[in-house]
Amino acid sequence: MPKLPRADGEAHIAAFRRAGWRVNHIEGSHHILVKEGSSVHHSIPVHTGKDLGILLLRKFIEKSGLSPEDYCTFFSRKK
Repeated sequence: MPKLPRADGEAHIAAFRRAGWRVNHIEGSHHILVKEGSSVHHSIPVHTGKDLGILLLRKFIEKSGLSPEDYCTFFSRKK
């Protein structure tokens, strides 16, 4: 299993967007992501200067149906 990237919530939101998710709305500091055809939603915290926890990221990846390898591919893409 690849090492998951350490980054802030904004960087991980960008990776999930490249994987087909979209920001539905924002509640405080949490961005709610949804994907068409999926009943799953992600509530990703965005706190300035803080990285998203690895265990929380792992949970988001698992719920979205991605493998860690696939997620790392989406994370490393620029567009």
